[in-house]
Parts: sequence; C-alpha cells; structure tokens
Amino acid sequence: MERRKFLGLGLVAAALVPASLNAVDFRATKPAAWSASSVADAIKALYGDIKPVEGEIKLTVPKKAANPGAVPVKVKSKIAMKSLTVLQDANSAAAVATYTMDKDTIVDISIKIKMGKPGTITIIGEGQDGKFYSASKKVDLGEAC
Repeated sequence: MERRKFLGLGLVAAALVPASLNAVDFRATKPAAWSASSVADAIKALYGDIKPVEGEIKLTVPKKAANPGAVPVKVKSKIAMKSLTVLQDANSAAAVATYTMDKDTIVDISIKIKMGKPGTITIIGEGQDGKFYSASKKVDLGEAC
C-alpha cells in the first residue's frame, strides 16, 4: 500500500511541474524575427530599437570552426537575464535560438549551430534590470569531415 501512495504522489508532482514552468514561445509571439535575413532586423523584431551594452556577456566561439555543421557556441554572464538570443549572419535566417530565464538562472549555455559560410555570431541578452547586453565574434570555417 505504501508503494501505491508513493507512486500516486509522484504522478501528482510530475503533473504540477509543467504547470509551474513559464516560457515564452518567441516563434508564435514574434514570427518576423525567425524569417528576418539580417541580424539587425531579427533584433528589431524581437526587442524593438535597442542600444545594447557590450562587455557583460562572454561569448566563446572558435576562430576557425573545424566543422561548419556544428560550430560550438558558449555563452556566460553574471548578469541576471530575462532572455538571451543567439543570432548569426551566415545563413538565410538570422535568429538561431532564444532562451527565457527567471531571475535565479545562471547564464551558462553551450550549443552548436550550423553555418553555411563564415560569419559573425551575435548574442543579445535582456537583463532583469531592463537593459540590453550584447557580444559578437567572427567565425571562419574549415572543411567538413
């Protein structure tokens, strides 16, 4: 009987967890950002006319990526963020991903993106303080394996 109570409580807890998550579907709420061909147009569609501050986000990318199909991108910041967007100017659509965060989230993200040609990767972060932050780095590409 104790096992049934435990399993029942586990199912209730599992059912409540998704209800407590709060994420914004930027593809549904800001569709123009995902079809924008330039980084500037994607930023404007997501955040409007902003003047981001440089230097508060650490962006790590290789100077020359060995595999253009999986370019590693690492983002870190000590600033509490509401959202963080990864953009690039090497493909036809500039926006890659947008993450929403709460005030207690530690910004330490690693992803791999596909790049069709050499280009610049840009990160835009919306801080919990209402300010915007950015970082950009150029990436050259090697030959695919």
